[in-house]
Parts: sequence; C-alpha cells; structure tokens
Amino acid sequence: MKATELRQKNDADLAKELLDLRKAQFSLRMQLATQQLSNSSQLGKVRKDIARVKTIQSEKAAAK
Repeated sequence: MKATELRQKNDADLAKELLDLRKAQFSLRMQLATQQLSNSSQLGKVRKDIARVKTIQSEKAAAK
C-alpha cells in the first residue's frame, strides 16, 4: 500500500488497517515457524506496510 493512499484514510480506517496488517504479520510468522511459508519476502513487505501506517498516524497526530 502506498503512503498517498494511506494519507487519504481517516484515523479509524488507519487503525483497522494496522490491525489487519498485524494479524497478517502474525500469520506469516506462524507459517515461517512451521516451514509453510514459501515466499519469505512477504514478511518484510508487511513490516514496511505497518511502518507506513504508523508513520501516517503519527503525522496526523502531530498535525492536530
């Protein structure tokens, strides 16, 4: 997900997106632990998406 798309969302949508990404990260970590994950680069992508969402949330909080 791109930062421009995230900036258009409101606080509630960002919180929901963060929760969904955290669930996806947990699922990927469990797949990695049980050796079921075929594409390990997904973990890095999810981590970066989480960082993007948290950055946008902090930007919006600082702007208030």
